[in-house]
Amino acid sequence: MTTQTARPSSPARLFSPARLVRRRRRSRGMTLIEILVVLAIIGLIVGGVSVVAFNAFRDSKVTQGYNDVLGVQKLSEQYMLQKNDKCPKSMQDLKAAGIASRVQKDPWGQDFVITCPGEHGPVDVLSYGPDQKQGGGDDIVSWEGPKEKDDKKKDGK
Repeated sequence: MTTQTARPSSPARLFSPARLVRRRRRSRGMTLIEILVVLAIIGLIVGGVSVVAFNAFRDSKVTQGYNDVLGVQKLSEQYMLQKNDKCPKSMQDLKAAGIASRVQKDPWGQDFVITCPGEHGPVDVLSYGPDQKQGGGDDIVSWEGPKEKDDKKKDGK
């Protein structure tokens, strides 16, 4: 039985032309098809993430709308207490009275509709919602929270 001993490679053998040509063939890089497949995969991932992100952004605007409506309702009630039950016509009245620090609009850039006396309480506040038109089922109102609205949609009312 013969044992082979590892022979140290000489520098001339490490850098021989035949070895360099073989190494160059192995490390040519990626083909055009491989690059296109990687780009397609990245495109699918970005597309999926953007759909989720845009839906979350839309939902956050609706949630912000509910919070803003409730805030305007509370400011309007405070205005009525200070002005002997006089109803504010708009956010400008609340700002002029020093109750609101700024004229606030809903998340879609529209004015809030303030109604006194309200049908559902002393003050009803309304935002027309994402479609910016009255009705349509997406209006945001002070007397109905998002949970009640979802329950009505599920019941088909």
